[in-house]
Amino acid sequence: MPTIVFLPHPKYCPVGAVIEVQSGDKILDIALSNGINIEHACDYACACTTCHCIIREGFQSLAKISELEDDMLDKAWGLEKESRLSCQTIVADQNLVIEIPRYTINHTRDY
Repeated sequence: MPTIVFLPHPKYCPVGAVIEVQSGDKILDIALSNGINIEHACDYACACTTCHCIIREGFQSLAKISELEDDMLDKAWGLEKESRLSCQTIVADQNLVIEIPRYTINHTRDY
């Protein structure tokens, strides 16, 4: 079973987390089911970038990014070449280290 390491994030995961997961699960589902409440404004529709994450290790094990996801990521805050949308990214058979960016762009959130 692969392991996902979520690096510490001041709001969503202050001390970080190490989670054993099943291949085939989406990163967002794994985070949410383990109390890491990453924003996901579009409810898995690949229509926003609120669930943007950066794959620090294991990026090559992931399936190729779709054109739609790639286009959406162009709008993400802090975009890097290892960026993915956690609602679209399915865990393969290798361990991952994931960073949740400090900021996100959410046009639907009330401030």
